[in-house]
Amino acid sequence: MEQLNFSKVVIIMFKQGLSVMYREITYMWRDRGLRNLLLIGPLLGLFLFYATYSAQAIKDIPTAIVCLDRSDTARQLVEDMKNAEYLKVIAYPPNFQDLEELIKNGRVVVGIVIPEDLGQKVALHRQATVLVAVDGSNMIYATNAASAVMTVTHTISARAGINALVSNGINFSQAQEAYQGINIREEPWFNPTLNYAYFLVLALTLNIWQQCCTLVASMNVIGETGRRSWYQIKASGISVFKLFFSKSIVQVTMFMLLVLPIYIISYIFLHIPMHCNFGLLLLFTLAFTLALHSIGTLASSLSHSAIDSIRLGMLIALPSFILSGYTWPMESMPHYLQQAVKILPQTWFFQGINYLTFKNPGPAFIGHYFLILSLTAVTCYGVAAIVTLRK
Repeated sequence: MEQLNFSKVVIIMFKQGLSVMYREITYMWRDRGLRNLLLIGPLLGLFLFYATYSAQAIKDIPTAIVCLDRSDTARQLVEDMKNAEYLKVIAYPPNFQDLEELIKNGRVVVGIVIPEDLGQKVALHRQATVLVAVDGSNMIYATNAASAVMTVTHTISARAGINALVSNGINFSQAQEAYQGINIREEPWFNPTLNYAYFLVLALTLNIWQQCCTLVASMNVIGETGRRSWYQIKASGISVFKLFFSKSIVQVTMFMLLVLPIYIISYIFLHIPMHCNFGLLLLFTLAFTLALHSIGTLASSLSHSAIDSIRLGMLIALPSFILSGYTWPMESMPHYLQQAVKILPQTWFFQGINYLTFKNPGPAFIGHYFLILSLTAVTCYGVAAIVTLRK
């Protein structure tokens, strides 16, 4: 009898478990937003990741050549660099200062300086030095650029040695020395040690920060319209503009207070380099915070529930860092994706953080980023206000 009762209890518990499972599956399927997120979200993520990294190798790396020598050897070296598989020569600055400005402004990643005595030294079988400057502020770009240059330089050195051997009839041991006739000296700029921690730690931390801020901002409107207190607020006579303006001020202030410890720990305790003025960095962060909060507010105004708003905010925030061009250059993404990601303020923020932290190109250069972030904030806040008032 006891064994029979125990079997009945087990059967009842099993049926209850099945009932709960069925209820949960039914709930998830009936929730259209959740259903679309589960079905479309992973596929969308797979598409975005594949589109971002489909190139597998970074090609057409922007390169500039400063050729100070008019010899045939120098011209051959320039031709070899132009024909390199992964390099794309886009500029021929006349001097070192112009080359430095091109790299500083992000127009080129690799700078090659051919000295004025290259041909003469090669003809005399003396060692000549060609400077290859690589922008080290972007680790992914710098590593690929260095590998691409080294592939070319090995061929160039071998050719120089063979030419010397053929023209002079020297023996094999002397030819080996001639193979080193051109010495390529690499100098990673702005991150000389190519320290990966300098490149990623702050960016990844700021990525987590922006996702948390988006989550809070996504509740800015729907968090009130979904509560009974909304009726009390309306009855008190407080205008919609005053209500959400006050809420937004508090949230933006909170976001800025949260980012301060990140900067302090990164720059003071972790010794991450910072070449810009700290005030300019905070002002730039504030511009991004306003743009980010405006997108969260817009998502909140367009949503029918708090859950939908959070989902929409996370769909925007989660892939934005990958698509921002920070860890993988935008130039290696499909053209349509390059244009699409420019809508996201995260793209401008993480690109701007890279410039400010490593290079400090100046207020005139970063002003373009301020303008884009400001336009994003004004547009999204404006649309959110119209939608909220209509509701």
